[in-house]
Amino acid sequence: MDFGRLTLSDDLVLYLFGAPGQQRFTRLWDDLARGALGALILVDTARLQESFAVMDIVEKQGLPYAVAVNHFEGAPRFPEAEVREALDLAASTPLVSCDARDRVSSTEALISLVDHLLTLDGEQP
Repeated sequence: MDFGRLTLSDDLVLYLFGAPGQQRFTRLWDDLARGALGALILVDTARLQESFAVMDIVEKQGLPYAVAVNHFEGAPRFPEAEVREALDLAASTPLVSCDARDRVSSTEALISLVDHLLTLDGEQP
């Protein structure tokens, strides 16, 4: 498991927990989801089928989420519409590209999640 902290502004700090998506870690996800505002699901286009388990876990937790397609050298690239269809994403679910090895790219992916969460928060009565 990974942990990080990212300060986006004076009044917005993200605490980040990276957890594996395999079924055997479901109990860990139960603990991590408690108090979480949302999730950023990192997917690899060469192994999209492995993304379904973590998406199921996040959805069962009731967490809003965004999906980041990890683009790195040698990774197959597909049009956004094809990735969205393959993952069966709702139109409202953000889908962004990033290189998880790059701090700026990863930060932009996290910001897209925060923007999504703020939009959802604005929809509350």
